[in-house]
Amino acid sequence: MSPVLLRSMLLVLSASFVGSFGAVFLKVGSGRLTKSPLSFLNGPLVLGVALYLGSSGLFLLGIKNGDLSVLYPMVSLGYIWTLVWSKLFFNEPFTRNKCVGLGLILLGVFFVGLGS
Repeated sequence: MSPVLLRSMLLVLSASFVGSFGAVFLKVGSGRLTKSPLSFLNGPLVLGVALYLGSSGLFLLGIKNGDLSVLYPMVSLGYIWTLVWSKLFFNEPFTRNKCVGLGLILLGVFFVGLGS
């Protein structure tokens, strides 16, 4: 594996990790919304949007020198992080169906990666 491809993969993986935290803060911030339009300026919501923007920047840097067909499916790994954060921060259930779904995501990313 070339250093350029490895760097691209690490940037895209970092983007999925940062983006998954964005989802957590969006959920926390959404709980603070009221009928006032100014409630959209609450700290967690703003941070969630900033994390999503930051993850987009990392993603752009990652795909710049890599194969989009290989790197883009790696973004779906963010779903795995989000599921972990959902359990840790919100005590959401970790069901058998979710485990199967996560396995399918990992399997799909693996097979797409083999195609490079």
